[in-house]
Amino acid sequence: MRKLIALFMLAGILFAPVIANAQEAEDSAAQETTPVAVEPAASPTIVDDEIVAEELSFHQVVKEKFIEGDPLYMTPVLICLILGLAVALERIITLNLSTTNTKKLLIKVEDALESGGVEAAKDVTKNTKGPVASIFTQGLMRYSEGIEMVEKSIISYGSVEMGRLEKGLIWISLFISLAPMLGFMGTVIGMIGAFDSIEAAGDISPSLVAGGIKIALLTTVAGLIVAIILQLFYNYCIAKIDSLVNDMEDASISLVDILVRHKLTGK
Repeated sequence: MRKLIALFMLAGILFAPVIANAQEAEDSAAQETTPVAVEPAASPTIVDDEIVAEELSFHQVVKEKFIEGDPLYMTPVLICLILGLAVALERIITLNLSTTNTKKLLIKVEDALESGGVEAAKDVTKNTKGPVASIFTQGLMRYSEGIEMVEKSIISYGSVEMGRLEKGLIWISLFISLAPMLGFMGTVIGMIGAFDSIEAAGDISPSLVAGGIKIALLTTVAGLIVAIILQLFYNYCIAKIDSLVNDMEDASISLVDILVRHKLTGK
């Protein structure tokens, strides 16, 4: 939970200037359009180049589109991106820390069984981090009850560890679905505003409907971009979980074979 809060605060710090500087961007744009008395000797080319370079910067473009899309409709989409990235980064860090070199662990467990018995093997698994080591510990704790109990314990605790690995993915999936919906809602509201303008004016004019249609398109694009970004992180997490589950299954079978080979099943 602390990791999630820290990542959320970090993401908020990164994306907060987009919202906080919205009014500042409008003021700066107004100042740029204000005529200023300049002597003919001044070189306008350098100033124009600086303005063009500033307009082409990524941060300025994102901020400008955020304002044009109306912060009222763009802010919920941005919040989905911040929360989704916070959960995704927390899951990625946790899953990478859960990765274990199962081959080395199996070698250590087998060496411990040969030298010090089951208690030495349990010490090795308890001092190793990761779901595979936890499953090994549960299996070794049941060795005196027979091979069948060892297998049942491994299967049952494997399901528990799999549930822990999948924790939080439902929230990423929620934000993936919610971001386009919020974007489409902005689209509908923008189109309603455009038709209201037509009805009030009693005439169809491009200048009347351009603003509403622009809001509609920008919110839709923002929602789709957020969904695409979060979908990439979600698929990475799913692939990582599948890899960890395969390692757990293979390592569990190898552990049972080692116990049978060393006749440490209690039967």
